[in-house]
Amino acid sequence: MSSTKADKKASGDAASWLFNVVTSVGIILVNKALMATYGYSFATTLTGLHFATTTLLTVVLRWLGYIQPSHLPLPDLLKFVLFANFSIVGMNVSLMWNSVGFYQIAKLSMIPVSCFLEVVLDKVRYSRDTKLSILVVLLGVAVCTVTDVSVNAKGFVAAVIAVWSTALQQYYVHYLQRRYSLGSFNLLGHTAPAQAASLLVVGPFLDYWLTNNRVDAYAYTFTSTWLQICLDIIAPKGKFKHLAYAPDEYLITQLFIVLSCSIAVGTNLSQFICIGRFTAVSFQVLGHMKTILVLILGFILFGKEGLNLHVVVGMIIAVAGMIWYGNASSKPGGKERRSLSMNGNKSQKYDGLPESTEVDDKV
Repeated sequence: MSSTKADKKASGDAASWLFNVVTSVGIILVNKALMATYGYSFATTLTGLHFATTTLLTVVLRWLGYIQPSHLPLPDLLKFVLFANFSIVGMNVSLMWNSVGFYQIAKLSMIPVSCFLEVVLDKVRYSRDTKLSILVVLLGVAVCTVTDVSVNAKGFVAAVIAVWSTALQQYYVHYLQRRYSLGSFNLLGHTAPAQAASLLVVGPFLDYWLTNNRVDAYAYTFTSTWLQICLDIIAPKGKFKHLAYAPDEYLITQLFIVLSCSIAVGTNLSQFICIGRFTAVSFQVLGHMKTILVLILGFILFGKEGLNLHVVVGMIIAVAGMIWYGNASSKPGGKERRSLSMNGNKSQKYDGLPESTEVDDKV
């Protein structure tokens, strides 16, 4: 019976992780095409649209009865939204003010910060092999992603804010699910509306500050696009040339925005499921598999510029480190949470969240 339960958990973990990898890599590639090819550079506003779409889905699912009523205290909700929004804004500003190399180093530093939070707040203890495997992952990803490294004062401050707010947001996902027995959909149902509202209010101003372009000035209205398509169908070619709106480009941009928002629902949900099932540190460590996949797919889809021996070596080192981490952290003593009981001190294996995984298995 216990082996069946373990097999079921392993299958659920693998499915959750695959769901996160596919949606995360997918949204990165779609957003890269949307911003680099079609010039839609409003990252914060786009994230607000992602959470608005997620909110719509949670409302529909609640109306259909798939999400049960739950409670999340307002102070906890506000803290989570504060961490999450600072994470999004901090990452965007850090990317603008820092070199790509220092931005990647800042992202890598999230793992040590997440480890620190788990050690201090959850009394987690890591074995020597687990710590070494994390270092190997960091080394491998650094080798294949970090190139030019230049630092300035305001960029450093933005990176620090981004790293700590992201680590706190991911820690808080696990904490809230464990504290209030919330499933991933339940937690998204509480947090997505608040994030959507705040980001759609702040996003246009922040994006204007970062890009010097106004969101409302971007030519992505459905009316103009579909009007031109109709004119092209019913009229001889060139007769309505003075009304041309470049429908192909605009239509593709709109489709990419819709596609990005649709994939984002899965990305948001899978992040909550994975952090609930594993922990923030495991999510970060295994998350670098997505970095490797994005690099590989980028070389396949957008050309092999930048692909060289040290990038390949870095990928191999990172993957080896991830395999080592998975093996080391799953062994007894690999990653344990120290807790106090009436009988004295004892340690328990820190595998994740049984309450939320039960709900997520049903989803």
